[in-house]
Amino acid sequence: MKRILLVEDNETSMYLISFILKGNGLEVIEAMSGREGVALALKEKPDLIIMDIQLPDFDGLEATKRIRESEADNETPIVALTSYAMVGDREKALKAGCTGYIEKPINPEIFMDEIERFLRGEV
Repeated sequence: MKRILLVEDNETSMYLISFILKGNGLEVIEAMSGREGVALALKEKPDLIIMDIQLPDFDGLEATKRIRESEADNETPIVALTSYAMVGDREKALKAGCTGYIEKPINPEIFMDEIERFLRGEV
């Protein structure tokens, strides 16, 4: 079973995304802050990380940089997830070390198609 680390501070979004992922046979590890996300990424070594950009302590871009600069496997796909999509945000996320970028609100079917592509290494 593939393991997904979901870093998301909004409880409603956390529930919805976890529900979708678990419903598709994936194990979900949850983190509510950038600091917790970095710690769990290093400890749990998930197959994929879904990183919200707006987090309470430091943002998802900083969390991504810290994961990439750590001793962790730099091959783990990190997908930025944000509802604050502005011109240039995708480029900032990729520059920070994200593998991909998904905008909220999500469509569950399209979302899972994208997540499966990242898990297969097709992106």
